[in-house]
Amino acid sequence: MRPNWAEVSLSTLAENYKVVARHIGSGVTPCCVIKCDAYGHGVIESARALEAAGATFLGVTSTEEGIAVREAGVKLPVLVMTGFWRGEERALLEHGLTPAIATLEHIELLEKAAAALGIEHRIPVHLKVDTGMARLGVSLEDLRKLAARIADSKYIELEGVFSHLAESEVLDSAFVGEQSKLFTRAVAILAKAGLHPRYCHLANTAATVARPEIWNDMARPGLALYGYNLQCEGPGADKAILPVHPVLTWKTRIIALRDIAPGTSVGYSRNWRASRPTRLAVIPVGYGDGYPRSLSKGGRVIVGDHYAPIAGNISMDLTMIDVTDVPGVELGDEVLLIGRSEHCQVGADELARLAGTITYEILCGLSPRVPRIYV
Repeated sequence: MRPNWAEVSLSTLAENYKVVARHIGSGVTPCCVIKCDAYGHGVIESARALEAAGATFLGVTSTEEGIAVREAGVKLPVLVMTGFWRGEERALLEHGLTPAIATLEHIELLEKAAAALGIEHRIPVHLKVDTGMARLGVSLEDLRKLAARIADSKYIELEGVFSHLAESEVLDSAFVGEQSKLFTRAVAILAKAGLHPRYCHLANTAATVARPEIWNDMARPGLALYGYNLQCEGPGADKAILPVHPVLTWKTRIIALRDIAPGTSVGYSRNWRASRPTRLAVIPVGYGDGYPRSLSKGGRVIVGDHYAPIAGNISMDLTMIDVTDVPGVELGDEVLLIGRSEHCQVGADELARLAGTITYEILCGLSPRVPRIYV
């Protein structure tokens, strides 16, 4: 195959899960977030590995992802965190998925589907409340009406209530406190309607790591499972770190070598020129694979336990690297785009920093044409 692949260590994923679970303790249920194809790591394989590691709850983006997990044989509860679109409700129920709801329409659609399928048990749902993201979720102003409708439904069981933090990584953020207070008010409104959900959850990855005061009885770790800590700010940021390890290593091989003279331009736009006699290597990776073009300035890879800088603009399918200072480099040598050697390391967080983005985007952005190999 084209020498451009990602190796995903399922044993590392399992160990990261255990680190997170130990950190939050037995009183808090981790809902392991495997949305967006498990942040680019592969939703089916990740779901299976987490189930085998002892996970008890999973979270996905969509009904389609939930169905893929079910068809892979995973039996764990699966929360469809962004809810569902009209027309998906029947498939959602047939596959035993747990939907997020936020509107009267959600309830009506589920009730009609349940009646059509002859479902006699109550359908577990998690109600999403908007506490400040202004994205998805019922407002506190509309919550009483929706709570009364849920309480009257013979089909719906309110298993959970949740919301999402806008800046949990800012450890002295006043807004997080405001959101937490609104969430507490929402839980109280539900209680007045006779609704007492088993799970209340507000904590995403950063809050799971650093904000035990808002764990409630469920937390939603995501990025930490895949081996990365968010860069927190504020008091205690230096301690907001879990001992997790990257799950994914991105590899390629050198497919061409050439020696160029000083002054020779390299790549599109000719904005990189050799300042000395230079040995160039070509690797079959580009922005079409999810390797950001913005890494053209400052990006580096690992060859033979040495760093090699990118030379010239990254193109769609190819990237040039300067291997002048790498001893003994040969055609076919392995190159690490994300990974570590004995003395060198390049993480997705480094790529994100250089590209002016976030670690999530680097991991989720790996193209489907980069095969995932599970080790």
